[in-house]
Amino acid sequence: MNQVKAGGLITGSTSRSSSAGTPADQASVRRSNLALVLRHVSDHGPCARSAVAVETGLNKTTVTSLVSELQARGLVKETGPQHAGSVGRPSLALVIDGSRVGALGVEVNVDYIAVFVTDLAGRVLIDRRIGFDAMGSGPERSLDELTRAVERAVADLDRLGVVLAGITVAVPGLIDTTTGTVVFAPNLGWRGVEVAERLSRAGIPQTVPMTVDNDANLAALAEYTSGVAAGTSDLVYLTGEVGVGGGVISSGRLLNGADGFAGEVGHMVVDPEGERCGCGRIGCWETKVGLATLVRMATPDHAYGTSRHVVRDPEERLADIEQRRAEGDPRVDAAVTHVGKWLGRGSSLLVNLFNPRVIVLGGYFARLADRLIPVAQAELERLGMTAATERCRFVPSDLGFGAASRGAAGVVVERVLADPTTIPISQP
Repeated sequence: MNQVKAGGLITGSTSRSSSAGTPADQASVRRSNLALVLRHVSDHGPCARSAVAVETGLNKTTVTSLVSELQARGLVKETGPQHAGSVGRPSLALVIDGSRVGALGVEVNVDYIAVFVTDLAGRVLIDRRIGFDAMGSGPERSLDELTRAVERAVADLDRLGVVLAGITVAVPGLIDTTTGTVVFAPNLGWRGVEVAERLSRAGIPQTVPMTVDNDANLAALAEYTSGVAAGTSDLVYLTGEVGVGGGVISSGRLLNGADGFAGEVGHMVVDPEGERCGCGRIGCWETKVGLATLVRMATPDHAYGTSRHVVRDPEERLADIEQRRAEGDPRVDAAVTHVGKWLGRGSSLLVNLFNPRVIVLGGYFARLADRLIPVAQAELERLGMTAATERCRFVPSDLGFGAASRGAAGVVVERVLADPTTIPISQP
Protein backbone atom coordinates (compact mmCIF):
# COMPACT_ATOMS: atom_id res chain seq x y z
CA MET A 1 0.00 0.00 0.00
CA ASN A 2 1.29 3.43 -0.93
CA GLN A 3 1.86 6.11 1.69
CA VAL A 4 0.75 9.72 1.46
CA LYS A 5 2.70 12.29 3.46
CA ALA A 6 0.73 15.38 4.37
CA GLY A 7 2.51 17.97 6.47
CA GLY A 8 4.54 15.30 8.24
CA LEU A 9 1.67 12.88 8.93
CA ILE A 10 1.93 9.46 7.29
CA THR A 11 -1.45 8.04 6.32
CA GLY A 12 -2.44 5.02 4.30
CA SER A 13 -3.90 5.47 0.81
CA THR A 14 -5.23 3.34 -1.99
CA SER A 15 -2.99 2.24 -4.83
CA ARG A 16 -4.07 5.12 -7.09
CA SER A 17 -1.45 7.61 -8.23
CA SER A 18 -1.11 10.86 -6.30
CA SER A 19 -2.63 12.76 -9.22
CA ALA A 20 -5.91 10.94 -8.58
CA GLY A 21 -6.43 12.57 -5.18
CA THR A 22 -9.99 13.52 -4.30
CA PRO A 23 -11.53 16.03 -1.92
CA ALA A 24 -12.45 13.06 0.27
CA ASP A 25 -8.76 12.15 0.54
CA GLN A 26 -7.87 15.71 1.52
CA ALA A 27 -10.65 15.82 4.10
CA SER A 28 -9.42 12.56 5.60
CA VAL A 29 -5.85 13.84 5.84
CA ARG A 30 -6.98 17.08 7.45
CA ARG A 31 -9.17 15.19 9.92
CA SER A 32 -6.20 13.04 10.89
CA ASN A 33 -3.99 16.09 11.29
CA LEU A 34 -6.59 17.82 13.45
CA ALA A 35 -6.68 14.75 15.68
CA LEU A 36 -2.88 14.65 15.82
CA VAL A 37 -2.65 18.26 17.00
CA LEU A 38 -5.55 18.00 19.43
CA ARG A 39 -4.17 14.88 21.07
CA HIS A 40 -0.70 16.41 21.29
CA VAL A 41 -2.08 19.47 23.09
CA SER A 42 -4.14 17.19 25.34
CA ASP A 43 -1.09 15.10 26.27
CA HIS A 44 1.59 17.83 26.38
CA GLY A 45 -0.11 21.19 26.87
CA PRO A 46 0.48 23.99 27.59
CA CYS A 47 2.64 24.06 24.47
CA ALA A 48 3.55 26.62 21.83
CA ARG A 49 2.61 26.22 18.17
CA SER A 50 6.28 25.92 17.28
CA ALA A 51 6.66 23.03 19.70
CA VAL A 52 3.60 21.32 18.22
CA ALA A 53 5.12 21.65 14.75
CA VAL A 54 8.47 20.22 15.82
CA GLU A 55 7.07 17.33 17.85
CA THR A 56 4.37 16.27 15.37
CA GLY A 57 6.41 16.79 12.21
CA LEU A 58 3.81 19.13 10.73
CA ASN A 59 5.00 22.40 9.21
CA LYS A 60 4.25 25.67 11.01
CA THR A 61 1.79 26.93 8.41
CA THR A 62 -0.22 23.70 8.65
CA VAL A 63 -0.21 23.86 12.46
CA THR A 64 -1.46 27.47 12.39
CA SER A 65 -4.33 26.49 10.12
CA LEU A 66 -5.23 23.42 12.19
CA VAL A 67 -5.11 25.35 15.46
CA SER A 68 -7.40 28.00 14.02
CA GLU A 69 -9.95 25.34 13.15
CA LEU A 70 -9.66 23.67 16.55
CA GLN A 71 -10.24 27.06 18.17
CA ALA A 72 -13.29 27.60 15.96
CA ARG A 73 -14.62 24.26 17.17
CA GLY A 74 -13.99 25.33 20.78
CA LEU A 75 -11.49 22.54 21.44
CA VAL A 76 -8.28 24.46 22.16
CA LYS A 77 -7.47 27.94 23.41
CA GLU A 78 -4.48 30.16 23.99
CA THR A 79 -3.23 30.85 27.47
CA GLY A 80 -0.52 33.10 28.90
CA PRO A 81 2.92 33.54 27.32
CA GLN A 82 5.22 30.56 27.52
CA HIS A 83 8.79 31.44 28.52
CA ALA A 84 11.16 28.83 27.22
CA GLY A 85 14.34 30.64 28.22
CA SER A 86 15.10 31.77 24.69
CA VAL A 87 15.70 35.28 23.42
CA GLY A 88 12.76 37.04 21.82
CA ARG A 89 9.11 37.56 22.41
CA PRO A 90 7.53 34.69 24.37
CA SER A 91 4.84 32.75 22.47
CA LEU A 92 1.30 32.06 23.62
CA ALA A 93 0.71 28.51 24.77
CA LEU A 94 -2.05 26.18 23.63
CA VAL A 95 -4.18 24.17 26.06
CA ILE A 96 -7.26 22.00 25.73
CA ASP A 97 -10.45 24.00 26.05
CA GLY A 98 -13.60 22.02 25.35
CA SER A 99 -15.47 23.91 28.07
CA ARG A 100 -18.49 24.00 25.75
CA VAL A 101 -18.22 20.31 24.85
CA GLY A 102 -19.91 17.76 27.12
CA ALA A 103 -19.31 14.01 27.33
CA LEU A 104 -22.21 12.13 28.96
CA GLY A 105 -21.73 8.79 30.69
CA VAL A 106 -24.68 6.96 32.23
CA GLU A 107 -24.81 3.71 34.19
CA VAL A 108 -27.88 1.65 35.03
CA ASN A 109 -27.24 -0.92 37.74
CA VAL A 110 -29.27 -3.08 40.11
CA ASP A 111 -30.22 -0.34 42.55
CA TYR A 112 -29.19 2.98 41.02
CA ILE A 113 -28.69 5.05 37.89
CA ALA A 114 -25.53 7.17 37.75
CA VAL A 115 -24.97 10.20 35.52
CA PHE A 116 -21.55 11.73 34.92
CA VAL A 117 -20.70 14.57 32.54
CA THR A 118 -17.28 16.05 31.93
CA ASP A 119 -16.01 18.59 29.44
CA LEU A 120 -13.12 17.83 27.13
CA ALA A 121 -10.55 19.10 29.63
CA GLY A 122 -11.86 16.82 32.35
CA ARG A 123 -13.84 19.38 34.36
CA VAL A 124 -16.85 17.69 35.98
CA LEU A 125 -20.15 19.29 34.97
CA ILE A 126 -22.63 16.76 36.39
CA ASP A 127 -22.14 13.94 38.89
CA ARG A 128 -25.27 12.38 40.35
CA ARG A 129 -26.61 9.00 41.39
CA ILE A 130 -30.33 8.20 41.60
CA GLY A 131 -31.60 5.35 43.77
CA PHE A 132 -33.67 3.04 41.59
CA ASP A 133 -34.71 -0.61 41.84
CA ALA A 134 -33.79 -1.72 38.32
CA MET A 135 -33.72 -5.35 39.45
CA GLY A 136 -37.36 -5.25 40.46
CA SER A 137 -38.67 -2.86 37.82
CA GLY A 138 -38.15 -4.73 34.56
CA PRO A 139 -36.65 -3.33 31.37
CA GLU A 140 -39.51 -1.03 30.35
CA ARG A 141 -39.71 0.91 33.61
CA SER A 142 -35.92 0.93 33.88
CA LEU A 143 -35.54 2.36 30.38
CA ASP A 144 -38.16 4.99 31.21
CA GLU A 145 -36.12 6.03 34.24
CA LEU A 146 -32.88 5.92 32.26
CA THR A 147 -34.44 8.09 29.56
CA ARG A 148 -35.57 10.65 32.14
CA ALA A 149 -32.06 10.77 33.62
CA VAL A 150 -30.54 11.35 30.17
CA GLU A 151 -33.11 13.99 29.23
CA ARG A 152 -32.48 15.85 32.49
CA ALA A 153 -28.72 15.83 31.86
CA VAL A 154 -29.19 17.04 28.29
CA ALA A 155 -31.45 19.87 29.52
CA ASP A 156 -28.84 20.85 32.13
CA LEU A 157 -26.17 21.00 29.43
CA ASP A 158 -28.42 23.12 27.21
CA ARG A 159 -28.81 25.64 30.03
CA LEU A 160 -25.02 25.72 30.40
CA GLY A 161 -24.58 26.28 26.68
CA VAL A 162 -22.67 23.02 26.32
CA VAL A 163 -22.70 20.96 23.12
CA LEU A 164 -23.31 17.26 23.76
CA ALA A 165 -20.54 15.30 22.03
CA GLY A 166 -21.94 11.84 22.71
CA ILE A 167 -23.54 9.43 25.16
CA THR A 168 -22.23 6.11 26.45
CA VAL A 169 -24.42 3.86 28.59
CA ALA A 170 -22.90 1.32 30.98
CA VAL A 171 -24.89 -1.84 31.78
CA PRO A 172 -23.83 -4.88 33.86
CA GLY A 173 -24.13 -7.68 31.34
CA LEU A 174 -23.27 -9.01 27.90
CA ILE A 175 -23.52 -6.20 25.36
CA ASP A 176 -23.70 -6.21 21.58
CA THR A 177 -21.81 -2.95 21.15
CA THR A 178 -22.49 -2.77 17.41
CA THR A 179 -26.24 -2.40 17.96
CA GLY A 180 -26.33 -1.06 21.53
CA THR A 181 -28.32 -4.11 22.67
CA VAL A 182 -28.09 -5.81 26.06
CA VAL A 183 -27.86 -9.47 25.12
CA PHE A 184 -28.17 -10.73 28.70
CA ALA A 185 -27.95 -8.93 32.05
CA PRO A 186 -28.77 -11.60 34.66
CA ASN A 187 -28.99 -9.34 37.69
CA LEU A 188 -31.32 -6.95 35.88
CA GLY A 189 -33.33 -9.73 34.27
CA TRP A 190 -32.78 -8.25 30.80
CA ARG A 191 -32.54 -10.22 27.57
CA GLY A 192 -32.31 -8.66 24.13
CA VAL A 193 -33.03 -5.12 25.36
CA GLU A 194 -32.33 -2.50 22.67
CA VAL A 195 -31.06 0.31 24.89
CA ALA A 196 -29.60 2.54 22.17
CA GLU A 197 -32.71 2.29 20.00
CA ARG A 198 -34.94 3.19 22.94
CA LEU A 199 -32.83 6.20 23.96
CA SER A 200 -32.75 7.42 20.36
CA ARG A 201 -36.47 8.18 20.78
CA ALA A 202 -35.80 10.49 23.71
CA GLY A 203 -35.55 13.65 21.64
CA ILE A 204 -31.76 13.54 21.45
CA PRO A 205 -30.46 14.79 18.08
CA GLN A 206 -29.64 11.93 15.69
CA THR A 207 -26.20 13.48 15.17
CA VAL A 208 -25.21 12.71 18.77
CA PRO A 209 -23.26 9.40 18.85
CA MET A 210 -24.66 6.86 21.31
CA THR A 211 -23.02 3.64 22.47
CA VAL A 212 -23.72 0.95 25.06
CA ASP A 213 -21.02 -1.11 26.75
CA ASN A 214 -20.31 -3.34 29.73
CA ASP A 215 -19.98 -1.52 33.05
CA ALA A 216 -16.83 -3.33 34.20
CA ASN A 217 -15.03 -2.66 30.92
CA LEU A 218 -15.82 1.04 31.15
CA ALA A 219 -14.80 1.18 34.81
CA ALA A 220 -11.50 -0.53 33.95
CA LEU A 221 -10.83 2.15 31.33
CA ALA A 222 -11.51 4.85 33.93
CA GLU A 223 -9.09 3.21 36.34
CA TYR A 224 -6.43 2.87 33.65
CA THR A 225 -6.67 6.53 32.63
CA SER A 226 -7.36 8.32 35.92
CA GLY A 227 -7.65 5.89 38.84
CA VAL A 228 -5.32 4.71 41.59
CA ALA A 229 -3.49 2.43 39.16
CA ALA A 230 -3.46 4.86 36.23
CA GLY A 231 -0.98 3.84 33.57
CA THR A 232 -0.56 0.28 34.86
CA SER A 233 -0.46 -1.70 31.61
CA ASP A 234 -1.72 -4.95 33.13
CA LEU A 235 -4.56 -4.72 35.62
CA VAL A 236 -7.89 -6.31 36.49
CA TYR A 237 -10.79 -4.25 37.80
CA LEU A 238 -13.55 -5.89 39.89
CA THR A 239 -16.86 -4.06 40.17
CA GLY A 240 -17.99 -4.94 43.70
CA GLU A 241 -21.72 -4.63 43.06
CA VAL A 242 -24.60 -7.08 43.36
CA GLY A 243 -23.13 -8.58 40.23
CA VAL A 244 -19.37 -8.97 40.06
CA GLY A 245 -17.87 -8.05 36.71
CA GLY A 246 -14.29 -7.71 35.63
CA GLY A 247 -12.49 -5.42 33.23
CA VAL A 248 -9.08 -6.62 32.04
CA ILE A 249 -6.36 -4.28 30.78
CA SER A 250 -3.61 -6.31 29.11
CA SER A 251 -0.50 -4.61 27.71
CA GLY A 252 -2.32 -1.28 27.91
CA ARG A 253 -5.38 -2.44 25.96
CA LEU A 254 -8.84 -3.48 27.07
CA LEU A 255 -9.38 -7.19 26.56
CA ASN A 256 -12.71 -7.61 24.77
CA GLY A 257 -12.74 -11.17 23.46
CA ALA A 258 -14.19 -12.43 20.16
CA ASP A 259 -17.70 -11.08 20.84
CA GLY A 260 -16.90 -8.36 23.38
CA PHE A 261 -17.99 -10.61 26.25
CA ALA A 262 -14.61 -10.98 28.00
CA GLY A 263 -14.48 -10.13 31.68
CA GLU A 264 -17.59 -11.94 32.96
CA VAL A 265 -15.55 -13.19 35.89
CA GLY A 266 -18.50 -13.17 38.29
CA HIS A 267 -19.84 -16.21 36.46
CA MET A 268 -16.79 -18.40 36.94
CA VAL A 269 -18.06 -21.48 38.77
CA VAL A 270 -16.06 -21.71 42.00
CA ASP A 271 -18.37 -23.94 44.06
CA PRO A 272 -20.37 -26.59 42.15
CA GLU A 273 -22.27 -27.36 45.35
CA GLY A 274 -23.11 -23.71 46.02
CA GLU A 275 -26.12 -21.47 45.44
CA ARG A 276 -27.95 -20.79 42.21
CA CYS A 277 -26.82 -17.60 40.47
CA GLY A 278 -28.98 -15.11 38.60
CA CYS A 279 -27.50 -16.49 35.37
CA GLY A 280 -29.06 -19.89 36.13
CA ARG A 281 -25.87 -21.74 37.01
CA ILE A 282 -24.79 -23.09 40.37
CA GLY A 283 -21.90 -21.72 42.42
CA CYS A 284 -20.82 -18.66 40.40
CA TRP A 285 -18.20 -16.43 42.04
CA GLU A 286 -20.65 -13.55 42.49
CA THR A 287 -22.85 -15.78 44.71
CA LYS A 288 -19.87 -15.79 47.09
CA VAL A 289 -18.67 -12.18 46.89
CA GLY A 290 -21.48 -10.06 45.41
CA LEU A 291 -23.00 -7.28 47.49
CA ALA A 292 -26.27 -9.21 47.79
CA THR A 293 -24.38 -12.01 49.58
CA LEU A 294 -22.70 -9.64 52.03
CA VAL A 295 -26.01 -7.90 52.78
CA ARG A 296 -27.83 -11.20 53.29
CA MET A 297 -25.17 -12.48 55.70
CA ALA A 298 -24.56 -9.24 57.62
CA THR A 299 -28.08 -7.73 57.65
CA PRO A 300 -30.51 -10.54 56.78
CA ASP A 301 -33.52 -8.39 57.63
CA HIS A 302 -32.50 -5.97 54.86
CA ALA A 303 -31.52 -8.56 52.24
CA TYR A 304 -32.26 -7.83 48.61
CA GLY A 305 -35.87 -8.71 47.85
CA THR A 306 -37.15 -8.37 51.43
CA SER A 307 -38.25 -4.70 51.21
CA ARG A 308 -38.99 -3.96 47.58
CA HIS A 309 -40.99 -0.85 48.44
CA VAL A 310 -37.81 0.82 49.69
CA VAL A 311 -35.10 1.68 47.16
CA ARG A 312 -31.76 1.59 48.97
CA ASP A 313 -28.58 2.96 47.43
CA PRO A 314 -25.48 0.76 47.95
CA GLU A 315 -23.96 3.47 50.16
CA GLU A 316 -26.99 3.25 52.47
CA ARG A 317 -26.63 -0.51 52.72
CA LEU A 318 -22.95 -0.19 53.58
CA ALA A 319 -23.68 2.46 56.19
CA ASP A 320 -26.21 0.07 57.75
CA ILE A 321 -23.59 -2.70 57.83
CA GLU A 322 -21.01 -0.40 59.43
CA GLN A 323 -23.57 0.64 62.04
CA ARG A 324 -24.28 -3.01 62.90
CA ARG A 325 -20.56 -3.65 63.26
CA ALA A 326 -20.17 -0.63 65.57
CA GLU A 327 -22.96 -2.08 67.69
CA GLY A 328 -21.02 -5.34 68.03
CA ASP A 329 -23.04 -7.56 65.68
CA PRO A 330 -20.75 -10.60 65.09
CA ARG A 331 -22.46 -11.40 61.78
CA VAL A 332 -20.75 -8.45 60.10
CA ASP A 333 -17.15 -9.57 60.67
CA ALA A 334 -18.09 -13.14 59.78
CA ALA A 335 -19.64 -11.95 56.51
CA VAL A 336 -16.63 -9.79 55.60
CA THR A 337 -14.24 -12.67 56.33
CA HIS A 338 -16.35 -14.98 54.16
CA VAL A 339 -16.30 -12.52 51.27
CA GLY A 340 -12.56 -11.85 51.70
CA LYS A 341 -11.67 -15.53 51.47
CA TRP A 342 -13.72 -16.09 48.35
CA LEU A 343 -12.44 -12.85 46.87
CA GLY A 344 -8.90 -14.18 47.20
CA ARG A 345 -9.83 -17.62 45.84
CA GLY A 346 -11.46 -16.23 42.71
CA SER A 347 -8.69 -13.71 42.23
CA SER A 348 -6.10 -16.48 42.24
CA LEU A 349 -7.70 -17.77 39.03
CA LEU A 350 -7.50 -14.30 37.48
CA VAL A 351 -3.85 -13.91 38.43
CA ASN A 352 -3.03 -17.29 36.90
CA LEU A 353 -4.93 -16.37 33.72
CA PHE A 354 -3.97 -12.73 33.16
CA ASN A 355 -0.83 -12.12 35.24
CA PRO A 356 -1.85 -8.58 36.30
CA ARG A 357 0.29 -6.30 38.43
CA VAL A 358 -2.76 -4.86 40.19
CA ILE A 359 -6.29 -6.00 41.03
CA VAL A 360 -8.35 -2.84 41.54
CA LEU A 361 -11.28 -3.32 43.89
CA GLY A 362 -14.27 -1.17 43.03
CA GLY A 363 -17.73 -0.63 44.47
CA TYR A 364 -18.28 -1.99 47.95
CA PHE A 365 -14.98 -3.89 47.87
CA ALA A 366 -13.21 -0.53 48.02
CA ARG A 367 -15.30 0.66 50.96
CA LEU A 368 -14.38 -2.40 53.02
CA ALA A 369 -10.86 -2.77 51.63
CA ASP A 370 -9.04 -2.40 54.95
CA ARG A 371 -10.73 -5.60 56.18
CA LEU A 372 -11.15 -7.46 52.89
CA ILE A 373 -7.65 -7.10 51.44
CA PRO A 374 -5.63 -8.85 54.21
CA VAL A 375 -7.91 -11.90 54.04
CA ALA A 376 -8.05 -11.90 50.23
CA GLN A 377 -4.29 -11.43 49.86
CA ALA A 378 -3.61 -14.42 52.14
CA GLU A 379 -5.91 -16.64 50.06
CA LEU A 380 -4.41 -15.32 46.83
CA GLU A 381 -0.90 -16.18 47.95
CA ARG A 382 -2.02 -19.61 49.17
CA LEU A 383 -3.71 -20.61 45.92
CA GLY A 384 -2.08 -18.61 43.12
CA MET A 385 1.17 -19.27 41.31
CA THR A 386 3.88 -17.88 43.56
CA ALA A 387 5.82 -15.99 40.89
CA ALA A 388 2.65 -14.19 39.75
CA THR A 389 1.08 -13.49 43.16
CA GLU A 390 4.30 -12.04 44.55
CA ARG A 391 4.10 -9.30 41.90
CA CYS A 392 0.39 -8.61 42.17
CA ARG A 393 -1.43 -6.58 44.80
CA PHE A 394 -4.97 -5.53 45.62
CA VAL A 395 -5.68 -1.78 45.68
CA PRO A 396 -8.98 -0.06 46.51
CA SER A 397 -10.43 2.22 43.84
CA ASP A 398 -11.01 5.86 44.75
CA LEU A 399 -13.68 6.34 42.06
CA GLY A 400 -16.46 4.84 44.17
CA PHE A 401 -19.65 3.57 42.54
CA GLY A 402 -19.19 6.12 39.74
CA ALA A 403 -16.30 4.40 37.97
CA ALA A 404 -18.40 2.99 35.12
CA SER A 405 -20.22 6.25 34.34
CA ARG A 406 -16.88 8.09 34.50
CA GLY A 407 -15.37 5.59 32.09
CA ALA A 408 -18.41 5.94 29.84
CA ALA A 409 -17.86 9.70 29.61
CA GLY A 410 -14.19 9.04 28.92
CA VAL A 411 -15.12 6.99 25.84
CA VAL A 412 -16.94 10.04 24.45
CA VAL A 413 -13.92 12.27 25.12
CA GLU A 414 -11.66 9.76 23.37
CA ARG A 415 -13.97 9.81 20.34
CA VAL A 416 -13.64 13.61 20.08
CA LEU A 417 -9.85 13.41 20.39
CA ALA A 418 -9.82 10.84 17.59
CA ASP A 419 -12.06 12.94 15.32
CA PRO A 420 -12.39 16.64 16.24
CA THR A 421 -14.69 17.24 13.25
CA THR A 422 -17.54 15.64 15.22
CA ILE A 423 -17.77 18.99 17.06
CA PRO A 424 -19.32 21.70 14.86
CA ILE A 425 -17.59 24.99 14.15
CA SER A 426 -19.25 27.60 16.33
CA GLN A 427 -16.90 30.55 16.02
CA PRO A 428 -16.09 32.57 12.88
